[in-house]
Amino acid sequence: MTTVTEVKKAPIRVVVAEDQALVRRGTALMLSMAPDMECVGQASNGDEAVKLALVLCPDVILMDLHMPIKGGVAATREITLAQPKTQVLVLTTLDDDETVFEAVRAGAQAYLLKDASEEDLLETIRALRRGESRLTPHIARKVMDQFRNLARGHDALTGSTNAVSSANLEADATGERGVSFTEGLTDKEERILGLITDGSSNREIAHAMALAEGTIKNYVTRIMDKLHANTRMELAIQMNRQRRGG
Repeated sequence: MTTVTEVKKAPIRVVVAEDQALVRRGTALMLSMAPDMECVGQASNGDEAVKLALVLCPDVILMDLHMPIKGGVAATREITLAQPKTQVLVLTTLDDDETVFEAVRAGAQAYLLKDASEEDLLETIRALRRGESRLTPHIARKVMDQFRNLARGHDALTGSTNAVSSANLEADATGERGVSFTEGLTDKEERILGLITDGSSNREIAHAMALAEGTIKNYVTRIMDKLHANTRMELAIQMNRQRRGG
C-alpha cells in the first residue's frame, strides 16, 4: 500500500526565457539538476515565451526583460492574462525603478537580479509553486516608492481638475464615507486579504483558516479579480494604504 510520504509531488515545470544562449542553456542545465524541477522549454525572445506558455502551461517562467521581438514586460502581461496559473519570475540585470514597477504591474510574482545565488533562484521558484510572491527588500522598496508616487500623482491630478472629486477620493481612502477598496469582499475574503498583507503564504493562510491550500489559492484568485489587482504585492500595498488612512 502506498503511503502519503511515498507519493512524490510532480516536478515544478519551468520555462526559461532568455535571449543569451549561454545563460539560457546554463540556467536550464541548473534546473535539470534540481530534484524537484524540470526545464520544459526555452525561449530566446518574448514572443517565443508567450507561445511556449500557451502550449506548455508551465508552473513558472524565468523571464528576462531585455529581449528582442517582444520585451519581457509585454510578454509577462500577455502570459499572466492568458495563463493565470503560470507564475512569472523576472530574472534580469535591470533594477531601475520604472522597469521594476512595470514588471510587477504586468503580473510578475517575483523579481531577482542575475547576481542572485543559485539557491536563491531555486528557493524563489519553490516559493512561487507554494503560491507566494518574492521580492528582495531592495526591489520591494522600489515598488513601494513607485506606487506612492503614482498615488500622489493621481491625487494631484484629481485636485487640479476637480476639487470635489478629490475630496471624495480622500474620504473614501480614510473611510469617512464608509467606502473602502475592500467593499464587495466577504468576511472570509477580507480575513484572507489581511493575512496576505501580513506576508503569509498560502500554506500559512490555509493553516490559520483551517482550509485546504488549494481552497486558499482559489480565494486569492477571486480576491484579485474583485479588486482588479495583478499580484499579491498590489493587494498588500492597497490594503496598507487603507490601514494608514483608517
